[in-house]
Amino acid sequence: MTDAANLPSALDNTANTAANDTSTTHSSWPSLTNIVVIGAGYVGLSNAILLAQAQLNTQVTLFDIDNNKIELLQQNKSPLQDTEICDYLANKALNLTATQQSVIDNQGIYQNSDLVIIATPTNYDVASGKFDTSSVEASIAAVREQNASVPIIIKSTIPIGFTDSMRQQFDSQILFMPEFLREGQALYDNLYPSRIIVGATCEQQALATALMNLYRQASLTPEVATLMMPPTEAEAVKLFANSYLATRIAFFNELDSFAEKHQLNSQSIITGVGLDPRIGQHYNNPSFGYGGYCLPKDTQQLKANYAGIPANLIHAVVDANNTRKRFIARQIIDKNPNQIGIYRLSMKKDADNFRDSAVLDVINTLKQHGMSVSIYEPALDTDSFEGCQVINELDRFKQHNDLIVANRWHDELSDVKDKVYSRDVFGYS
Repeated sequence: MTDAANLPSALDNTANTAANDTSTTHSSWPSLTNIVVIGAGYVGLSNAILLAQAQLNTQVTLFDIDNNKIELLQQNKSPLQDTEICDYLANKALNLTATQQSVIDNQGIYQNSDLVIIATPTNYDVASGKFDTSSVEASIAAVREQNASVPIIIKSTIPIGFTDSMRQQFDSQILFMPEFLREGQALYDNLYPSRIIVGATCEQQALATALMNLYRQASLTPEVATLMMPPTEAEAVKLFANSYLATRIAFFNELDSFAEKHQLNSQSIITGVGLDPRIGQHYNNPSFGYGGYCLPKDTQQLKANYAGIPANLIHAVVDANNTRKRFIARQIIDKNPNQIGIYRLSMKKDADNFRDSAVLDVINTLKQHGMSVSIYEPALDTDSFEGCQVINELDRFKQHNDLIVANRWHDELSDVKDKVYSRDVFGYS
């Protein structure tokens, strides 16, 4: 892994000028017309749709190893719950082709591409203490078998120093562009980005500038901030940004734990704290703990990158999140319910993903204490989950349980409000 201290802190002045010159076109780079995107998850699919908009005059080919996703996309249907993705697939003119991996392999699509974007999963591997980057490495190798020089953009979240290691293993035409999106709003966050960052070396200035201009033209915020920096610094931006968000969640959750234990109004305290403009009234709604695909694994990876460096905060954030989940479980147990109903497993309201959801850990703790738990989760097509009965008839679910636990409040619980336990203090009505 490359030592970040040995890298330049920024590109030269010429590169930075190009990055901020909105009049710059990507004419200095031959072409970014034929684009291949590997991976049809939130990152890959939202990028594919973004870059396939008709006004860009591009042609995007998207593939995934999950043929069910591809079949849905070929019918202009989204395999993901995302309002903008569904709308664009159904109603917008897109130069987008979704295809199966066998077609990619047999027709030499990489050979004719101008740009390849890799957006495959990099799950956190507990055994090794780092991201599993095998899918990214395999994708790079597959591309290079067909095309030795096409630029490859890594969009997957990766360890700090990974891009440099791939450049050393393969070649210099590998860059990193971090993603800053939310599940369920992935395309929206690409259409209205907070910033566009390209991790590239000084020698890749022309390509990096072309990429920034392509993404700027694809967005609906043409004045979006753009930054060019070495790949290792771009990788660090991604992990530190998500770790800060995890820290903020952990802070307001601990505030809420204090307020609940002392029977104080958590919403009032949070509002009073947030009126300080240095803190702000955002990203402050308590929950059962942070979860989902990004924050848990990114904080764990950043911990690993801190090996040998004195650091306390990142470790404390992970511990605080675990403490919060145990606290929530204890609050539920102390109510002495006969039957507990878990309303939705997802992290966010109206989301369909409950991967690494904090609710799952709460359920496990409740089960360990011998509590009887049932689940209402329309995304589950099964009669049981994690040893719990699944009841997806909402009225029967309400009648069956004397305590309903909801990480996020929903108006369809209004008629049983008196038996709902939630720390969604800004959504709870």
